[in-house]
Amino acid sequence: MEAESRVINFGAGPSALPDPVLEEAAKGLLNFNNTGIGIAEISHRSKMLIRDQLRVPPTHSILFLQGGGTAQFSAVVLNMLARHRLLYPDLPDEERVMDYVLTGSWSKAAVQEAARLANGTTVNIAADARTLSPDGKSFDRVPPHDAYKFSENPALIYYCENETVSGVEFSHNEKDPESFPFELLPQNTLLPLVADYSSSFMSRPIPRLADHAIIYAGAQKNLGPAGLTIVIVRQDCIVDVDAAAKLGAIPVPIGLSYKIYAEKQNMPNTPPVFAIYVTGLVLKRNAELGGLAYYEAANKRKQEKLYEVLREGEQKGVLRPFVRPGSGSWMNVVFEVLGEGAEARFLTGAEANGMKGLKGHRSVGGIRVSLYNAVTEEQVDKVVAYIRKFIAETQSPLISETVQDE
Repeated sequence: MEAESRVINFGAGPSALPDPVLEEAAKGLLNFNNTGIGIAEISHRSKMLIRDQLRVPPTHSILFLQGGGTAQFSAVVLNMLARHRLLYPDLPDEERVMDYVLTGSWSKAAVQEAARLANGTTVNIAADARTLSPDGKSFDRVPPHDAYKFSENPALIYYCENETVSGVEFSHNEKDPESFPFELLPQNTLLPLVADYSSSFMSRPIPRLADHAIIYAGAQKNLGPAGLTIVIVRQDCIVDVDAAAKLGAIPVPIGLSYKIYAEKQNMPNTPPVFAIYVTGLVLKRNAELGGLAYYEAANKRKQEKLYEVLREGEQKGVLRPFVRPGSGSWMNVVFEVLGEGAEARFLTGAEANGMKGLKGHRSVGGIRVSLYNAVTEEQVDKVVAYIRKFIAETQSPLISETVQDE
């Protein structure tokens, strides 16, 4: 398919990939580096640029795993409970605690998996954004710092940096009330801090990366095709899970043990070769463009343009943002189109203009515009122009009633 005939993919994932990367990957499928063999047919270790671009310190290892975020819901619990067992072998299970911050559907799913695997360990909800929403059940904001209640010595502290379903994201400005409350955590110690960065990985720098025990991300948002999961693990969290099991910890399956992957250089089994290959191409292109500084600036401009037109639509009674100001995601912008049949008209018009993947998640509804790295500013300008045109052509019931009253 010619590049000119491709539609604009605003889908939440698997995400858009840069056209030059797709073209290079297509060549590699047939003949990788002039070997005469396709990339999917040979063993391949890609020299990754993640450490350089994210400035990952030498205290942390970078692992390439499979199973996506769902597997990591389990892996972080099992590995961190094993670590806690080795550190505190005589502590009764009922006195072990895992802290979770609830800001959306994915952190909620992580909590549910933690409860399944807890085996007597307490799962503490350190903050629940739903309790702050008007209806008591919507994830429409990041909790302010005074809403958090962390445990004294938890086995892990878990948060999801960006929630793709509801479009909630922590601010990277630590002065903002919507930032993660690092100042409330114990100081001068190795924090058991775990972060799901799946949908914002490599879109901008990670605040206090070195303070995290584990950061993980599926590649299918900003890096490559589905199938690869990147896990950045502090080395004190790569523990002997079998030794912990002998002390009473939950046995950890080989496929979820960080130690096995670290010892086998990410290859205890055949890795997702093609996903790693495409991710390598994306990272190489990122470096050529200017790395995270380039993408942070571009992503900032993209989301500012989109939120500006949403404010215009809100003022005219046509659109309604799902998330409170300050908590809105840079990657997934979620909003409602007001009026009977208006959402269907919006989506039909978008498709007619070559824009797909805009329908919101079934659990939330509405419209979701995903602005991952591969979505260009030119493409964002097109969707912004379409939204502005839709606003101009749509008169809300509120405006109609006001005109009639006058």
